[in-house]
Amino acid sequence: MKISRYLCKVNLTNSPDREDLTRNRGQKIYLSGKYTNNFVYLFNIFTEGCKQNQRPTLGILLGILLGLWISGCSAPSSDISAESEGKPLVVSTSTIIADIADKIGGDEIEHQGIMEPGADPHTYEPVPADSVAFEKADLIIYNGYNLEPGLIKLMNAAGVKAQKLAVGEKVAPLQNPDKEKLLPDPHVWGDAENGIVMVNGIRDALIGLSPEDKELFMENAGKLVKELRQIDVWISKQIATIPESQRRLVTTHDAFEYYVRAYGLEMTGTLIGMSTEEQPSAQTVKNLAKEIRQTRVPAIFAETTINPKLITTVAEEAGVKLAPRELYSDSIGVPESEGDSYAKMLISNTQAIVEGLGGKYTAFELQIK
Repeated sequence: MKISRYLCKVNLTNSPDREDLTRNRGQKIYLSGKYTNNFVYLFNIFTEGCKQNQRPTLGILLGILLGLWISGCSAPSSDISAESEGKPLVVSTSTIIADIADKIGGDEIEHQGIMEPGADPHTYEPVPADSVAFEKADLIIYNGYNLEPGLIKLMNAAGVKAQKLAVGEKVAPLQNPDKEKLLPDPHVWGDAENGIVMVNGIRDALIGLSPEDKELFMENAGKLVKELRQIDVWISKQIATIPESQRRLVTTHDAFEYYVRAYGLEMTGTLIGMSTEEQPSAQTVKNLAKEIRQTRVPAIFAETTINPKLITTVAEEAGVKLAPRELYSDSIGVPESEGDSYAKMLISNTQAIVEGLGGKYTAFELQIK
């Protein structure tokens, strides 16, 4: 490889503007400082010798070549340094938003998702790398309606000059009681039609950021919208197979109001409110168990982002089954799981609910038209 290419990578990697920018998404791999520093050390030996008009010995040249070969083989490959220069940096907060942004932006954006799959946006505490990402971003996409309070506070701090899109706030919110007052419910993605609104909002923001890629963004968003429209119809048909008296949902926290209203269910109760920061009292557990017994709900549901211990206690006290499949509420699942994308989490949740409440589940099949 040419030395100039290595120097380019060294400069990018060692720049303080790029440190800690990436976490765990595609197109975010840099040569580590360990390997680039090795190269710089070897290169300096070589150039110093040249400055002193000393002819490098065969041993020195072989040593340098061996060092470069080891560094090249040991270091991870760097797509960012060579290919993403000039691409806009988009930073997303929640995994749901990150999944949508990834699918629309494709290879035309440099994208970083702040949270890992399974992370709870209500309680997420920012780390220094998040501040760096926000400061360097061209566009920050977040949910809004106070879903991610820690990150919203950080984002609004001085020094963050990026464009900001509160994509969840594109949807008119449900107003739910929380501590004796009404607050907007941030869990808008539970209704696939709201998901389409989010897709279109992210699409438009990316077009504004990179107009030359409009055609690709439109195409990618269109594919996702078609899929979500089919899922929307499919969910309604699946829920309709549940006996009407059993279309009652009990979950750990109040994250499914949009889902139940869109698809013909009733929210019988939750252990905590809209935010997982709350802690249920013993009386709350007792009252919920009583409500479950009275309504004869066939099963209640744990969630992937919340410890199932308390909802298990409720199930035991109420004498009801805890559904074997957990629901994806505030995050998509880990890679290769049944809910590792926004579309797949809607499908997985529907399967869990239909099977848990006594319906007849039919697998979703995307129709390519």
